[in-house]
Amino acid sequence: MIELEAQILAKNDALAAKNRGWFLGREILALNLVSSPGAGKTTLLERTIRDLKNKIPISVIEGDQATSRDGERIRAAGAAAVQINTGAGCHLEADMVEKGLAELKPPFGSMVMIENVGNLVCPALFDLGESAKVVILSVTEGDDKPLKYPHMFKAAEIMIVNKVDLLPHVDFDVGAAIGNAMKVNPAILALRVSARTGEGMDDWYDWLDHRMLQSRL
Repeated sequence: MIELEAQILAKNDALAAKNRGWFLGREILALNLVSSPGAGKTTLLERTIRDLKNKIPISVIEGDQATSRDGERIRAAGAAAVQINTGAGCHLEADMVEKGLAELKPPFGSMVMIENVGNLVCPALFDLGESAKVVILSVTEGDDKPLKYPHMFKAAEIMIVNKVDLLPHVDFDVGAAIGNAMKVNPAILALRVSARTGEGMDDWYDWLDHRMLQSRL
């Protein structure tokens, strides 16, 4: 079983390296968005697309076990999107991303957002060739999530604490959540946002601008 898992991961890592070279050669910033179900990944993407689509071309690979609803939402927001349904699978893999890119054909110097299947476990293991993982944690979850799912938070470059507009109505300690994330990943950057109201989104856009500049160096 362990040997089979190692073979699967090795094959995936080889394809991920190919994807990463493809992105680098085209100066494309590719981000892998991961979270539990319902943390607000799609809503965050919708607002980001609407606010930035006149500044930078954004393409989206949508990962879900079933339905095409999120892909439809992304296209309605104004971005090209391809829906990948994994069936019983709990994560996207590098070959799925490769096929999605062949269909999307993102332009040179653009941004590709990969919305992974809602799950904080297996997506941590599977490199897709992205520039960075972005983990989204909503205030409707527990502030101990980073300690319960350390591999995902350790793999992420940035943590977005979403739905901060709901803080008056929930028992969630933002400082504790950020502190817990830093226990497993001292280098993680934490941002507080509300994708619904727009609070804190400028900080997210500033980070995207910085990473876009890096992708062109």
